[in-house]
Amino acid sequence: MAGERPRCVVIGIGNPDRGDDAVGRRVAQRLAGTVSPEVEILEHDGEATSLLACMEGAAAAWLIDACVSGKPAGTVQRFDVTATPLPQDAFNLSTHGFGLAEAIELARALDQLPPRCVVYAVEAGSVVAGAPLSPAVSAAVDAVGARLRAEITGADAPEGRIDA
Repeated sequence: MAGERPRCVVIGIGNPDRGDDAVGRRVAQRLAGTVSPEVEILEHDGEATSLLACMEGAAAAWLIDACVSGKPAGTVQRFDVTATPLPQDAFNLSTHGFGLAEAIELARALDQLPPRCVVYAVEAGSVVAGAPLSPAVSAAVDAVGARLRAEITGADAPEGRIDA
């Protein structure tokens, strides 16, 4: 449709009842109402096939999820997945057995990966059922939210360490 803006989506991934695994959803909650209403903000459990549906037709997608890569809890990494695959072994928190890394590679294989697709990964410290976010991961929520807002709007990124 002429004049229609490209679809942009932010997807916060995780289980809200498993400690630091909830980080993606928390970032999505913090972003809601702070970016253009044209940017869809979604919370998702990480199941791969429905994640593909959430990204379908998007010109840009930003995904936030917890990871376990051996770095200190709260460490934030940014991956441009249009350029390179996610390290699969760091994204094994899914209870579905087929999670974010697999969804991205499936989208790539099906030529359905958005032209701009970025993953923000926050190192989890604890994913104990019923636990709150750990202090280090809780602090990362605001940092990722600020960085994402800047990236979405094209503003200068705020200071703070994020491994690219």
